[in-house]
Amino acid sequence: MAGEPQADCLFCKIVAGDVPATMVRETETAVAFRDINPQAPTHVLVIPRVHYPDAASLAVAEPALAADVLRLAGEVAEQEKTIDSGYRIVFNTGSGAGQTVFHAHAHVLGGRGLAWPPG
Repeated sequence: MAGEPQADCLFCKIVAGDVPATMVRETETAVAFRDINPQAPTHVLVIPRVHYPDAASLAVAEPALAADVLRLAGEVAEQEKTIDSGYRIVFNTGSGAGQTVFHAHAHVLGGRGLAWPPG
């Protein structure tokens, strides 16, 4: 059920402290940790502490929480010193878009040039 921890969800296990992660920043509603397969010098994942399968379902169910995730992503970009050079916040939705963990999450990418269009 959306909003409830899922026993088979990697990110729910990270939130619970059952799976280790390199935490970058935490708030009451969200956590940010380094991606284990970074695609840029800065590659941090920002996730809500509660489970929603993707960003769209999170935004519909809890728009204030979706805003918290984006706020934390901006704070991570500032902490990682990517504000001046630029950074990207990416939400992949669905396996066709590259989503591999079905818990809403934002990728904060920076520290190198990022081409457009991505992919």
